[in-house]
Amino acid sequence: MSENGARIIALDKERMQAMADKDIAKLNNLLCKDLIYTHSSARLDTKESLIGAMESGATVYTAVEASDVVAQDLGEVVILTGAAQIGVLVAGDPKKFGVRFTDVYQNQNGTWRMVAWQSTKIPD
Repeated sequence: MSENGARIIALDKERMQAMADKDIAKLNNLLCKDLIYTHSSARLDTKESLIGAMESGATVYTAVEASDVVAQDLGEVVILTGAAQIGVLVAGDPKKFGVRFTDVYQNQNGTWRMVAWQSTKIPD
């Protein structure tokens, strides 16, 4: 695996933990200002709306744990694919489910940031 690939897998693990920890400062640094975040429900979020939902408590991630992650290093862009188990409270309703995901990071002036996320729910 390339150096960038390993770096981005580790960085994305930090991002997932920051979501579960509600670490808004870390997320503000890791997420691109033009983020496109497509949930497994097909709901679309921007950086602002994703973080806003977390800050308001409308969406509370209790766990985001990736597995089987593979990195494709394209130089200034790294694409991750893998699976994740997600725990979330949506309007107080607890949900746990698995997804397959594609996650895209771009090197922006020396700082790697997530620019896109697309997930598909794994059938029960």
